[in-house]
Amino acid sequence: MSQNKAMSLISLATRAGKTVSGEFCTEKEVKSGKAALVIVAGDASDNTKKKFQNMCDFYEVPMYVCEDKDTLGHMMGKEMRASLAVLDEGFAKGIRKHLDTQR
Repeated sequence: MSQNKAMSLISLATRAGKTVSGEFCTEKEVKSGKAALVIVAGDASDNTKKKFQNMCDFYEVPMYVCEDKDTLGHMMGKEMRASLAVLDEGFAKGIRKHLDTQR
């Protein structure tokens, strides 16, 4: 249930223009300080996950790992995605709340 709510919030944030996806755009938004939350696909390469984990730790941005690239892309209404950044603090807070209850 919480997974579905998190997916709905990500979809809503995407339609509102408050997300970016893809490694380059996600990295750019984290480094610029605009990213409030980063989500990485579980089947992304170990190098990609480590890169984003280190970057998020350094810039103090919360990072979560979701199932796979298909699921992450589906949440955004797009093709497969390895990573996404949520740019709005309100959306990020709601998504984190539902992802935390899932853990």
